[in-house]
Amino acid sequence: MIIGLIIIGILTRFIPHVPNFSPLVGIALFSGAYLKGKYSYLIPIGIYVISDIVIGLHGIVLFTWGSMALIYLFGRKLKPNKMPVRIAAYTLISSVAFFIITNFGVWLEGWYSYSLSGLLKCYIAALPFFRTSLLADFIYVAVLFGTYEYILKRSRNLPQRNVAF
Repeated sequence: MIIGLIIIGILTRFIPHVPNFSPLVGIALFSGAYLKGKYSYLIPIGIYVISDIVIGLHGIVLFTWGSMALIYLFGRKLKPNKMPVRIAAYTLISSVAFFIITNFGVWLEGWYSYSLSGLLKCYIAALPFFRTSLLADFIYVAVLFGTYEYILKRSRNLPQRNVAF
């Protein structure tokens, strides 16, 4: 499963796609909610790091990578009680957090004037991308969480076989 998440995450950054239609927020939230181990946070961050090295590092990598770490932590908060309403709420919070943090990084990079007006212009210019990423986040979270829970439920209903070696 972990290898599958990494492959999907990296491939979707390289193949042609609608701008900001990415599974990375979903993968980060899913990783925090389901993966065990003290290094599981490296999955969503590692996807970004590896693909950014190949695609090309940019001035806001710390904001994108930091956003993934934060969203992973949101997944950890979600872990004990993964009810659909909570998953939807954390998806929305994750999308908004990514939008605010990364676009703040764009503003700090000097793409807009260093003023409140420049910051507002930065966020307003990014709104069309936010709509796309929000849609992608909800779709990928639904697919990841839903598929995993479906497989988990189905595997519990399978008859257990004793195999002796």
